[in-house]
Amino acid sequence: MLSRAATASLSVSAVSANPSKSLIFFNNYPKFLCGFNTSSKNHFLNFSRLSWNANKTSRRRTQSFRAMASAQPLADAEALIDSVETFIFDCDGVIWKGDKLISGVPETLDMLRSKGKRLVFVTNNSTKSRKQYGKKFETLGLSVSEEEIFASSFAAAAYLKSIDFPKDKKVYVIGEDGILKELDLAGIQYLGGPEDGDKKIELKPGFLMEHDTDVGAVVVGFDRYFNYYKIQYATLCIRENPGCLFIATNRDAVTHLTDAQEWAGGGSMNGAISGSTQREPIVVGKPSTFMMDYLSNKFGIQKSQICMVGDRLDTDILFGQNGGCKTLLVLSGVTTSEMLKSPNNTIQPDFYTNKISDFLSLKAATV
Repeated sequence: MLSRAATASLSVSAVSANPSKSLIFFNNYPKFLCGFNTSSKNHFLNFSRLSWNANKTSRRRTQSFRAMASAQPLADAEALIDSVETFIFDCDGVIWKGDKLISGVPETLDMLRSKGKRLVFVTNNSTKSRKQYGKKFETLGLSVSEEEIFASSFAAAAYLKSIDFPKDKKVYVIGEDGILKELDLAGIQYLGGPEDGDKKIELKPGFLMEHDTDVGAVVVGFDRYFNYYKIQYATLCIRENPGCLFIATNRDAVTHLTDAQEWAGGGSMNGAISGSTQREPIVVGKPSTFMMDYLSNKFGIQKSQICMVGDRLDTDILFGQNGGCKTLLVLSGVTTSEMLKSPNNTIQPDFYTNKISDFLSLKAATV
C-alpha cells in the first residue's frame, strides 16, 4: 500500500486530439469552475497531459512495483549523468539538513553544471517563497537562480491560477510567509497565515464563530503556529462555503527543521483539516505530477531526460516515477537502507546511493 501522500480527492486529466488545444476536465469541481475556459491562453494550462487521479495512480504503481526488480546501488554515475539532460533535486535531506549543507554538495553541483546539465530544485516545504529559498541557497554558498527553484508554496499559487481562480474569491491560508508571498505575486486575495497564530477561541455558551463567505479555497501548508482557531476557521470555510477547495502543499509526515532529529511535517496539519471536514485535499506538491508537468512545459524537457533525486520514497521517488523520469534515492535524509530494502516497501527507485557527492567518487572510480 502506498503512503497517504499518494492520495488526492481531485481527478484531473487533459487529452486532446489537437496538441495545440489541451483540454482539462475536473471531477467534483466547485461551482465557480463551471465557466472554466479550456481554450485559455494562460501558460499554466499548456500541458499536453495532466493526471492527478491519485487513486488510479496508486493502484497502477503498486501493481507495477510488485513486478519491479529491487533498486540497484549506483555503480556507474557517469552513465546516469550522460543519460539525462536535467537533474531535479529535492532540498531537505538532499542538499541540506535544517540550515546545514550536506558535505560535497557544492562540488557535485559544479560538476553537473560543467557538463551542461540543467539543475532544478523542488521542495515540498512551503514556508518560503522562491525568492526566500534563493536567499537560503546564497547563504549556504550555492549559486542558484529563482528560476531554478520550485517550492510547494509556488505550486499552490500556480495551481489556483491554472484553474482561473475567481478574482472576487479569497484564499484562507494555514501556513507561513512563503505561501502569502507567492499568492501576492499571483494577484490572489488571501487572509489568515501567521497573523492568526495568536488568535484564540473563548468557548462561551452560545458562541458562534464567524467566517468569510468569500473564501473559495483553503490552502494548508506546514505551520509552526498551528492552532484550534485555524482548524475551526478552515473547517467552516470548507464545509459551509459552496465549492470551497481544500488544497494541500504536501502531506509529508516528517520534515527536517534541524539536523538533530525529524519533526512533524505538513501532513499533520492537513490531517487535522481532513479529520474535521471529512474531505481529502488536492495535493499540489510531490508526489502529485502538477509541478513535474509545469517544469516539463516551462523548460521544454522530455520527462525521459530527467532524473529525480530525493531522500523520500513516497514523495520524491514516487514523484519521479509518476512523471516517467529516472529516479535516484539518496540515503542522506529520511529513508534508510533498511526502509528501502524492507519487504513492506513497494516503491523502488532505479538507483540508490548514500549522498549526491557520490557522483564525484563513483565518477572518479570509473575513470
